[in-house]
Amino acid sequence: MRLNISAWSIRRPVPAIVLFSVLTLLGVISFMTLPVTRFPNIDIPLVSITVVQSGAAPAELESQVTKEVEDAVANITGVKHIMSTVTDGMSTTVMEFRLEINQDRALNDVKDAIDKIRLDLPRDINEPIVQRIDVEGQSIITFAASSPGMTLEQLSWHVDDVIKRQLQGQKGVGRVERYGGVDREIRILLDPDRLLAFGITAAEVNTQVRATNVDMGGGRGEIGGQEQAIRTLAGARKVEELADTKILLPRGRHVRLSDLGQVIDDASEQRSFARLNGEPVVTFSVFRSKGSSELSVADVVNAKVAELGKQYPDVRVTKIDDAVAYTRGNYTSAMETLIEGAVLAVLVVLVFLRNMRATLIAAVALPLSAIPTFWALELLGFSLNLVSLLGITLVTGILVDDAIVEIENIVRHMRTGKSPYRAAVEAADEIGLAVIAISLTIVAIFSPVSFMGGIAGQYFRQFGLTVAIAVLISLLVARLITPMMAAYLLRPIPEKHEGDGLVTRAYVAFLRATLRVRYLTLIAGLGLFAGSIYATSLLPTGFMPDEDTSRVVVSVESPPGATLEDTRVTTDQMVKILKTIPEVKSVFVLGGSTPTGGLEVRKASLFVHLLPKTERALPQKAIKTIISDKLAEIPDTRAWYVNERGERELSFSMLSHNGEELNDAVRKLEGALRQVPGFKNVAADASVDRPELRVVPKFDVAARLGVAPSKIAETIRVATIGDIDANLAKFNAGDRLVPIRVQIAEDARTDMQRLQNLRVTNSTNVAIPLAAVADVTFGRGPSSISRYDRERRAVIGVDLESRYAMSSARETFLKVVDEQKLPPSVRLQPSGDA
Repeated sequence: MRLNISAWSIRRPVPAIVLFSVLTLLGVISFMTLPVTRFPNIDIPLVSITVVQSGAAPAELESQVTKEVEDAVANITGVKHIMSTVTDGMSTTVMEFRLEINQDRALNDVKDAIDKIRLDLPRDINEPIVQRIDVEGQSIITFAASSPGMTLEQLSWHVDDVIKRQLQGQKGVGRVERYGGVDREIRILLDPDRLLAFGITAAEVNTQVRATNVDMGGGRGEIGGQEQAIRTLAGARKVEELADTKILLPRGRHVRLSDLGQVIDDASEQRSFARLNGEPVVTFSVFRSKGSSELSVADVVNAKVAELGKQYPDVRVTKIDDAVAYTRGNYTSAMETLIEGAVLAVLVVLVFLRNMRATLIAAVALPLSAIPTFWALELLGFSLNLVSLLGITLVTGILVDDAIVEIENIVRHMRTGKSPYRAAVEAADEIGLAVIAISLTIVAIFSPVSFMGGIAGQYFRQFGLTVAIAVLISLLVARLITPMMAAYLLRPIPEKHEGDGLVTRAYVAFLRATLRVRYLTLIAGLGLFAGSIYATSLLPTGFMPDEDTSRVVVSVESPPGATLEDTRVTTDQMVKILKTIPEVKSVFVLGGSTPTGGLEVRKASLFVHLLPKTERALPQKAIKTIISDKLAEIPDTRAWYVNERGERELSFSMLSHNGEELNDAVRKLEGALRQVPGFKNVAADASVDRPELRVVPKFDVAARLGVAPSKIAETIRVATIGDIDANLAKFNAGDRLVPIRVQIAEDARTDMQRLQNLRVTNSTNVAIPLAAVADVTFGRGPSSISRYDRERRAVIGVDLESRYAMSSARETFLKVVDEQKLPPSVRLQPSGDA
């Protein structure tokens, strides 16, 4: 006996009604609680290793730290790629694991590997930081704080102490990070001449300050029958007390710290800056926690910032970047498209069925199929994002297909004189297998998309499963709800019913005409198919289409050796020029930082915010051309566009074990690419070196005088930038611990002669002039180093004119590479969208 689930539902309608009432209610609740994000929540096993060594040049960090780290982690199970970036004082290594590798296990394996080589790394580095990278970790909102009544240090502390603490306690906020600004710091600026006169070095002063200015636990004791904690309080409570600290000199004499130089309550050396429309600001970015909704987090953050604005009216907080606006726009557009598609689908059904009751039954299939899908998305841990909403929108028309087939067959049976009840039972049984086959065919097409490999598969998993689930639910509606509603809601068709309509008659006439010339029809169909295949080959290809986000990101690079002040002057000039463009709303500058987070004082990031699309006549691509032409007028500066991921429009990586051959090949290729019409702003990150001061020990003399090379390096480092952060003494300011940095005065740091006269203590504690044990010369070295899979890497990129498609630009790029005949040791690898 064959099971007819439709007949069962017709005879017993209550279970089906209850089932879909519950499913619909669950779907509505899930829709209201599902997080709304821009992209799907994906898990890519990425682990970063950050090692900081204050004052270390990139070349030394690469050999002493980066290569050691790479060698230690290279053999960990599941490692796919190792990428390293080395800048002044910092080495960052990012490890990408295969997707099937468990993230927690990968993180622990990396930590174990770093622990094993810790003793092989330089002793003066900060403790290596190993952490997981969240690929969703882009900020959702960025604000700029300014206050005319506060210093930059006070404003920075207000952001850290008030705004960050308040926002981090809000639901859905993962973290808040500050950019720009400075930290409070007690600076001891020593006079080299006084140090020489008293016979003491900056390193010795630093050691004594660190040893004497400390609060420590002293154990516990039992006094008067009570257990008491014992504390040793040696730290100064006021800057004046610190200035009066006694410093022990050779031969047992003492001198006050203030007699050796200045002791001032100041701010740390500024290595970055933030400016909005040319005015200094302190910015902070809000990051959502994993699994939270961008829209709800943005609403909470905006409300809290507005509340803080009322509490602190002297601090002005301006929103400068809002990624949530784009997400909100996508979400709203998808919902509107879903509703429009549903209405149009119902209208089409009405036009062809010409029966209001039948149309109503078919229309009910839409919400009964779509709404329960949201419950399934919540069970699977999905979010409402660009991909899942695309799936629901795309499947809107398909959701009524099964219902239309059911209704059409039921109406056909009714036209033979059967009652709606009998027609529904027999018609549903007649085409049940066909309806199931239609739905399962669609599921079979879209389900494999969910099991694609790689990162693309992570994104499209939600798309395939969303479509498959919605279609399966629509199948259930077609087998349970549609026949049941038809049996009870349709009315018998009179014997003399209306004949075929105009559309049906026209279709039948056209069908008969094509059948009379069937061979010609077949040839025409094959010709159309062949033409479509050929047209596909002519279409331009690319990874993602250009989007008009009303924001343009520009990476700026000043000449090697440029200071942070040089970068500020250059970017202020750029801002002034860009503000003359009518479509530009505001310009935010992050100095000392690249769009990808790299730190270098001669580089900056410009975030050019445009007027909304509805308020400007020109598209974003045309405005980018105008911006490019304007920035090209500024001499001695390179500027290029990057996308939301910080990548060039077209870029390739060049890899080699030989750094010199790599740099030569990059410079040669750069020159050739600049001659290509349509290629603009050609630039590579390994084509320039910066000037540097080199201290080369005289090993024979140093050994004879008992001076170790490490002592020379320590003396130079402490005198110029101070000790490493972990070793700095701390000043208890009540609400925080303020670092105490010992270094020579700034004017002395710019004098070559005074640097050579610095004293270095030998093994017997005798001060010896630096010039006696080392040569101080000028040289050149890399300002930053990039590595990929333990090879040197240089990324060379270009901006494309609007006429260039990615596919043709890529072919042109590779043709130029072939013409240049790269050395055998250098190989090319696509990167970014290429």
